Amino acid sequence: MASPGNGPKGPNPLQRLKRRPQLFARMGRALRLFGPMLADVVRGRYRPVPWQAILWMLASFVYLVSPLDLIPDFLLVIGLLDDVVIVGWMLTRVDRGLEGYRLWREARPGGGQ
Repeated sequence: MASPGNGPKGPNPLQRLKRRPQLFARMGRALRLFGPMLADVVRGRYRPVPWQAILWMLASFVYLVSPLDLIPDFLLVIGLLDDVVIVGWMLTRVDRGLEGYRLWREARPGGGQ
């Protein structure tokens, strides 16, 4: 049974707008944690290697620097907006891939500082 406000195809547009701050927080968290995670992996402090997060981050970087886009950047607003949407979506996948690292980091003495 669908929850209130959910139709057969998922949350309604109002619910999606309410979740936007969470999406931006996930993107920021992915960007903040990726560097320290990579350093911990290289130094051998964190195993297993979160390959999924690394591949999503690599894909988002390649998409940003690639001259091939879903919508060309010379169409100023729309061309840049598609980059933001696609890379943002990829960063939420990076954040999902870093869940194990985030839990490991919080469990360490000092709480991941």
